[in-house]
This record gives sequence, C-alpha cells and structure tokens, in this order.
Amino acid sequence: QVQLVESGGGSVQAGGSLRLSCGVSGDTISNYCMGWFRHPAGKEREGVAHIDVHGISYYADSVKGRFTISRDNAQSILYLQMNSLRPEDTAMCYCAADEKWTSLLYPSSWDYWGQGTQVTVSS
Repeated sequence: QVQLVESGGGSVQAGGSLRLSCGVSGDTISNYCMGWFRHPAGKEREGVAHIDVHGISYYADSVKGRFTISRDNAQSILYLQMNSLRPEDTAMCYCAADEKWTSLLYPSSWDYWGQGTQVTVSS
C-alpha cells in the first residue's frame, strides 16, 4: 500500500515562492506516475502538474512557466516548486500516485492520495 505525505505548504504574499514535497512510502516511487492537484475552497479539484515514469512532465495552463514538478526516485520524494504565486493559487494541495499513466483531467482516476497541505497566497 503506497502512502503519500505532503509538506511545505504555508502562507506567502503574491509573487512569492513555495516548494511542496511529497514523501512516498510502501513502494518504489519510480513505478508510479505522480501528480499534484489542488482544491480551492468552493471550487472543483483540479490537476496542476504530472510527471510520468520517464520523467516527462505536464502542466495545467494556469501554472505553466511558474510551477515545476520533479521527482527524486532515490529519496522517494515528489516536489512542486511554485514561483510567482498569485492569490488564485490559494488551495489545499495534494499529491497523488498511480501505477498507470493517468491524465490530470481525471482526478478521480488516480489511485493513491496524500492528506494535503494548505497553500495561501495573499495580495
């Protein structure tokens, strides 16, 4: 059973940066597609970034050029570097894992989820 634990959330001012981490245990992270999702209050959960087992990354249009997803397979950690943060980036952020390639467009298709970490961006 894969377990995911996020960290690194917090409160920053617009234009600031945060780096989220997701520690993975229970299996080898290299076997999984990994993703970051966010759930703004009062809105639908949405995919932010995805990195597959080959290291190829995909991003939502709203974060392209500002966010970078990366993975450290040796340490079993997934990262999300978030730069130029905006108030609209405020959300509970989650990491997710799946043994098969799964699109960011279908959050409910991902098999494993962490508990989330809150990101708050003030103007």
